[in-house]
Amino acid sequence: MTQESDRMKQNAAESAVSEIKTGMIVGLGSGSTAAFATKALGKRVQEGLQVVGIGTSTQTEAQAKAAGIPLTTLDEHPEIDVTIDGADEVERGPLNLIKGYGGALLREKIVASATKRLIIIADESKLVERLGTNHVVPVEVVPFGWRMAARRIEKLGGEARLRVTPDGSAYVTDGGHYILNCGFGLIQEPGSLAKELDHIVGVVEHGLFIGMASEVRLGGAESVNILYPGRGQSA
Repeated sequence: MTQESDRMKQNAAESAVSEIKTGMIVGLGSGSTAAFATKALGKRVQEGLQVVGIGTSTQTEAQAKAAGIPLTTLDEHPEIDVTIDGADEVERGPLNLIKGYGGALLREKIVASATKRLIIIADESKLVERLGTNHVVPVEVVPFGWRMAARRIEKLGGEARLRVTPDGSAYVTDGGHYILNCGFGLIQEPGSLAKELDHIVGVVEHGLFIGMASEVRLGGAESVNILYPGRGQSA
């Protein structure tokens, strides 16, 4: 199943990377699916494609450098042409997302907000009718007073648990923050929940990406389906 899933991810990644043209500023996502895209883009760069990338995590930056992709920063290029990233869940219809399982949700959202076209790549298992079907919502918080933020989240109906490393210590993001894994069950109104989380003091960012995806490319075993917000799919 892992081999089949990887093939689906690779199909979606290669489909998205085929959209990249010389001269583009490209946002490079984080996570296992986005890694396929970075690898595919690196291959095209070696073949002569001229682009520069902006990584969404230190891990992605290291992978991009190893693949020969030149890197830049948002300070130098505040507007990104295309970002290719993965998602933990994709809501059918509006294409709202849950992201952040890999811990890079803050930089991922900053890059996504600066991009003209956000292409989400995933295997078919990530498409759900309601967000919260298979994944909790990661919420990035400052370490100081994180329990207070957790209590506020619980008042919204969530179950907030501190993300920890295998040795039991708190997981720390690239930005030096903690992550609360917050279970809300099936999320009926993700836009409203996102706004509530935005107003909690101590919350740096959360993994609800509302109305940000330009399209979603779902990799199957033999083909890729392209979904657009509210407009279904095309083969």
